[in-house]
Amino acid sequence: MTPRLTTLDLVNECDAFPDPDRSPERHAEQMKGLYTLVWEDSEGRYPIGYMPLSVLEALKNTPASITGRVEIDPEARTVALFQEPTTEEERTKLVSQLTAYWRQNQTFRLLHGWRDEQWPVYGRRGELLFNMERSAVGLFGSARFGVHMTAFTRSDDGKSRYDFRIWVSKRAATKTTYPGMLDNAVAGGMMTAEDPFECIIREADEEASLPEDVMRKHATETGTVTYIYITDERSGGEPGYIYPECQWVYDLELPADGSITPSPKDGEVESFALHTVEEIEEQLAQGRWKPNCAMIMVDFFRRHGVYTPENQPHYDELRRRAHRFIPFPGPHWPHWQHALPQEKRA
Repeated sequence: MTPRLTTLDLVNECDAFPDPDRSPERHAEQMKGLYTLVWEDSEGRYPIGYMPLSVLEALKNTPASITGRVEIDPEARTVALFQEPTTEEERTKLVSQLTAYWRQNQTFRLLHGWRDEQWPVYGRRGELLFNMERSAVGLFGSARFGVHMTAFTRSDDGKSRYDFRIWVSKRAATKTTYPGMLDNAVAGGMMTAEDPFECIIREADEEASLPEDVMRKHATETGTVTYIYITDERSGGEPGYIYPECQWVYDLELPADGSITPSPKDGEVESFALHTVEEIEEQLAQGRWKPNCAMIMVDFFRRHGVYTPENQPHYDELRRRAHRFIPFPGPHWPHWQHALPQEKRA
């Protein structure tokens, strides 16, 4: 029998990368299987990703005409690449050349999920270093950015201790990642230069057929959730890739009369269903939710008073782990203009 997952188990599964300050020994052990991808500017070198040893070996076995200049420091366990071109456009072309070569040669199963979507890798001054095919970002362990939204309706029918029902989506069985698992109502990745709110509006239309005017009027930004995930076989590639992620999180209350409901549109979602808090807690305990979506739901329950310090012995840890520090640059860093809540943007 599969053991039931506790709330802390769910958080541990999503935020699986050891914290160097709180678990230095576990962190040191984890780093034995990684090299740090570094970037250099006038102030020196800094990290922009965690590269598994399997990717490092592939890099060594790829012709220099494809990789460009590569600097590997076995003592420091760092690797620097893509820096030789002087412009972002040229660097992006070099990244595309390398990842396309690996795709053509079927070097990594991860690239079977090629999406033809460009995702950004940022420098510490807020500059765009280069763009990269979405499915390839995990090879380099750079920060990824996305949006998640929980849609719910108010209901007081006496069937639950709580006066709301939550829309849960079931991922299509044909998805290359986490097929058939349960998910938030809307979720997706942010493409280069995309504003989080515009991204959630786009994804809400594409995945859930939710009208733009409803989203602009009623979707509420609640902040961000950050974590560092380690992939397993369900992610559509080899296990062990490091996914540092920042998700902009939204809530959307829909009418209780059913006049506006989510419905599948682009084939990524098989179905939507309304569930009580208790039903979702059971689904979570059974491990039926995609790991990072479970983290978003745990955070939703905390924000809406389902989880409290009185009924959750690890309440403070749940809150902390949903907002951990990610050491790689990106709009999750507080001083970046487009990381601010929408009403505070210039």
